[in-house]
Amino acid sequence: MNKKDRKPRISPRLFLVFLCILLGITALISISIGRYTIPPEQVIKGLMSKVLLTTPDLTPVMQTVLFDVRLPRIIAAILVGAGLSIAGASFQGVFRNPLVSPYILGVSSGAGFGAGLGILISASMIVVQGMAFAFGIIAVGLACWLSSLYRRSSEIVMVLAGMIVGAFFSSLISLVQYLADPYEALPAIVFWLMGSFSTVMVKDLIILGPVIIIASIILLLLRWRINVLSLGDEEAEALGVDIRKIKGSIIVCVTLISAASVSLCGIIGWVGLVVPHVARMFVGPDHRWLLPISFVIGATYLLVVDDFARTLTSAEIPLGILTALIGAPFFAFLLTRKEVGW
Repeated sequence: MNKKDRKPRISPRLFLVFLCILLGITALISISIGRYTIPPEQVIKGLMSKVLLTTPDLTPVMQTVLFDVRLPRIIAAILVGAGLSIAGASFQGVFRNPLVSPYILGVSSGAGFGAGLGILISASMIVVQGMAFAFGIIAVGLACWLSSLYRRSSEIVMVLAGMIVGAFFSSLISLVQYLADPYEALPAIVFWLMGSFSTVMVKDLIILGPVIIIASIILLLLRWRINVLSLGDEEAEALGVDIRKIKGSIIVCVTLISAASVSLCGIIGWVGLVVPHVARMFVGPDHRWLLPISFVIGATYLLVVDDFARTLTSAEIPLGILTALIGAPFFAFLLTRKEVGW
């Protein structure tokens, strides 16, 4: 990393303010558009009525679409996009690897298996989400346990352990799909694994939203320590940082964000891998600014992708398909520009 790379290309503070304004405008537009269009002024009136505790001047249909359908979906997209992005930026700094994503320790495969198993046994949605969350945490726990068995555990060993656990749970997902009823359970499993906000409800946000928010806040509070960890273990120890404690805290927070996100909307790839690189192109590798910038860019990005998913065609497009179609070519573009350094 040379001196030129260390300097942010624009003022991080002003850029963050601009991104927050852009996110607010994008959210307002997202609430307005869809198969049932709601004028922006009606959206603002409806939202202000909730803040001021007054009766909204909206038709019953508008109220249902706004508060029961659109608003929970918009909030979920913002939380998941922001959470996965800040989790990816944190892991890339901790593991000192630009190819690391929040799912590197097998949380997505574990959560996918838990959800698939819940759908297979015809459990309720809250049970499916609970099983997805639990198995996501179990998968990361197995990866950490496997890496600890190695005599000299390191970031590379942990990544390899995550790949092993991910492959194991991926095979279990295939087994669940093979055993599922091809007319009911199998389509539900496949659609859930591809990611969608179509089934998100207010009660889901009440349960899983605080998990993403609290874990993200902790990562933001630890962002200067991630700067130290990215220098290497020896340098971090010389500066008085408790490596095991800080790494453990970051892994726990990223695991909670990833497991909650997968439980909420299924597996959405490429967000936590690509968005931190986009943020790094604007503000450089300093995690004090990289994490909050990634947080807001990720929220805006997934919100826009979800808008396309529900408006491009008559049938909703799974989010995992769109994020891969956008993320893979963009990451290839970054490779050609040699912009994947951490």
